[in-house]
Amino acid sequence: MIKYLNPSYIFNLTGKILNLVKFFIIPIIIVGIIFSLFLSPKDYIQGDVVRIMYVHVPAAWISLLSFGTLSLLCIINFIFKIKSVTLVYKSLAPIGLTFNVIAIFTGSVWGQPTWGTWWAWDARLTSMLILMFFYIAFILSYKFIRDPINSSRICTGISIAGLINLVVIKYSVIWWSTLHQPASVNLTGETTIHISMLIPLSVMLLAFLLYCALIFLMKYRIETIRVKKKGIK
Repeated sequence: MIKYLNPSYIFNLTGKILNLVKFFIIPIIIVGIIFSLFLSPKDYIQGDVVRIMYVHVPAAWISLLSFGTLSLLCIINFIFKIKSVTLVYKSLAPIGLTFNVIAIFTGSVWGQPTWGTWWAWDARLTSMLILMFFYIAFILSYKFIRDPINSSRICTGISIAGLINLVVIKYSVIWWSTLHQPASVNLTGETTIHISMLIPLSVMLLAFLLYCALIFLMKYRIETIRVKKKGIK
């Protein structure tokens, strides 16, 4: 068990996983683009505009998943004081923020022809915007607060508050009357999206997840090397 928690072992393992991700990512991205742009049908109302979904929806899912994950990591680190966990959430937070911004931007582009406006203070949109500020506050906290104990406490507080916002994002279309449509893909309920659109959506989600894994592993390895250099000095 100690072997698997050893930083050197983890560093070597991430290198092997990184090479595996590099091998698969390009073919899957190409397949996802072909499905999304050429093989998936037009929407009978929105036409080709619906293709924004293949970027917007996976980006939104990943931004939510990333924040939920880093919140869990913060809580674990706060309770058990595992220093290596901080490297993980520091590597993950910028990725989550990036996809959060992509989700907001593509949602705005999608909303203009669909709703007739670039932005509406809709409950789902507003809570996604609030999530972006949680990400920014989280990143600024671990970057500029030098004391690791205070940094960990503040990051944990921000992440717990952000978890409440995740619940709001999830149920906003149920709790309030919003412009945003309810979820079309449900793991525990009925999925209303047609298979001809679900397949490209799933492939694009996989492509984005592999891209996240690529960036995360590279960032994690850089952070690990930086910590080692500080230790040597």
